[in-house]
Amino acid sequence: MPTTTLRALTGLDEKPAVLGSSTLILIDYQNTYTRGVMELTGWRQALDAAADLLARARAAGATVIHVVNDGGEGTPYDIRAEIGAIHPDVAPVEGERVVVKQAPDAFVGTELGALVDAAGHQDVVIAGFMTHMCVAFTAAGAFLRGNRPTVVADASATRPLPSGGAELPAEQVHRGALATIGDLYGVVVESAAELG
Repeated sequence: MPTTTLRALTGLDEKPAVLGSSTLILIDYQNTYTRGVMELTGWRQALDAAADLLARARAAGATVIHVVNDGGEGTPYDIRAEIGAIHPDVAPVEGERVVVKQAPDAFVGTELGALVDAAGHQDVVIAGFMTHMCVAFTAAGAFLRGNRPTVVADASATRPLPSGGAELPAEQVHRGALATIGDLYGVVVESAAELG
């Protein structure tokens, strides 16, 4: 029996967002994930794809919102230190807001929802670090608040995870998270080139 998705069963469409009429949410592109204990598999390629996505969004006139996780002073997520800063390849420019979060769903306890509402678009495009954590939970949060998420796969990345005494490779964790998103919460595209 062929598999289907909850999106298909409930009549949700599979049309990706159009950048010019969307809000781009870039999640946790912090130096945290480029080195040390939290270095992600494939972060460089994902960051390059994110830089392309960001350039396309700016050219299309999209609202861009950057999100960072603040874990506190002395942690790998210390936004007051270089380790917790947004990587320069996707750094905000004047007029682009930065939302500071402390939960995997970037809408929880932040002004993100108000900023998305103020931008006036139901569609949000989401990409970032890590696929299985803040990307997936923010996509779910966007869906649950009535937005229409599209997640960009090649601009997101994650790391291997322990499971049942074994280690799941990062690509398997990444693909599993994208499958979860695509089952209900949003449309998944492989790259920014698929966005209208």
